Amino acid sequence: MSASDNPPAPGPASEREPGPRVVLRHDASLQWAVTLLVIAIAVITVRPVGVSGRGLAVVALLVVNSVALLARHLPPAFPHRAALVWLTAGVVASAGLLEVSSSGSGYLFAYFLVGHAGYRLALKPALAVAALSSLLCGAVFYFYVGPDHQVLTWTFGLSTGIPVVAGILGRGRQQAVEARLQAAESAERAARAEARTAVLTERGRIARDVHDVLAHSLAGINMHLELADALMDTGDLEKVRAAHNKAQSLVRESLKQAQWTVHALREDSLPLLESLTAMIESSGHREVLTVTGAVRELSAQVTQNVLRIAQEALTNAARHAPGAEIAVELTFDAASTSLAVRNGPATGEATASVGSGMGLIGMRERVALLGGTLTAGPLTEGPDRGGWQVEAVIRG
Repeated sequence: MSASDNPPAPGPASEREPGPRVVLRHDASLQWAVTLLVIAIAVITVRPVGVSGRGLAVVALLVVNSVALLARHLPPAFPHRAALVWLTAGVVASAGLLEVSSSGSGYLFAYFLVGHAGYRLALKPALAVAALSSLLCGAVFYFYVGPDHQVLTWTFGLSTGIPVVAGILGRGRQQAVEARLQAAESAERAARAEARTAVLTERGRIARDVHDVLAHSLAGINMHLELADALMDTGDLEKVRAAHNKAQSLVRESLKQAQWTVHALREDSLPLLESLTAMIESSGHREVLTVTGAVRELSAQVTQNVLRIAQEALTNAARHAPGAEIAVELTFDAASTSLAVRNGPATGEATASVGSGMGLIGMRERVALLGGTLTAGPLTEGPDRGGWQVEAVIRG
């Protein structure tokens, strides 16, 4: 009975997440069919019926019971106090129908109304309605069969209150279904929020990669092209050619770095040592990589950021210290991984003012996202005195 009652209605569509959803729901058409069947059986079997006297009382009570049973299909938002009043009135009317009718199945109203009380009402009111039904129906039956059949009287009376248990169990089962539904919706919303955060994080990473590749080189290319344009009026073709050649060199360097960036963006996981070795060799240096500690596989995020930091450090060394010796150290400790890129003093003419000044900031942001630290500064002692070192230490 209670398990067949209408469940709480879903909230407005605007408050629900879109998408297909599978939820255990009761079949409303089946419940209506059961309600109408009970009413039809009572109308056909309960007697006497008429337009006066006892028959009119039977008709009136049939109407009251039918209305009370139809009220099972009211929405869950219907006030509980009003539900308690109508269910109590329905139980009283059911006992009254048993009293005034001489035959029929009017007792079915009591069973279904008590079951619905267990489903719709709180525990104490539901038990009170069940006790009232048992008491009234048992008393009516007692007057029919007399004091010689007390066991039968009590059995019938108690049986009309038992459906409240089924109603309570049905309500608990439906509440469990709703709780699981709400938990699934909360998990889905959390997953979507996490996915949106991941998308924004990835956009930020791509933006940093594109900036690191293009900002420095485009600024330098633009400067040298403007210089070549200005020198055209002087007639000094050697200086024009030198500026033009430098712009071409920066274009080639930018293309090479762009290839590495695209490669890093497309791959889920890059082989760190192989990629770092190839990157160093493409910058014009060989056998300058030193690996210390037990080599281990790093996450894709750590690998990509280590490669981008190395790329930025090598680019800065080539730009600001042309011709200098390069040394790259990759160290695997028990709790961290560190990368150090060191260059000696420049042996050629450095390119001035070709960057945006954001290279070190970008490297610090990358390391901070991984929970590490980055130090960068000039070397004041040792064989590379006058050079520069960048060192990133990442946990894990």
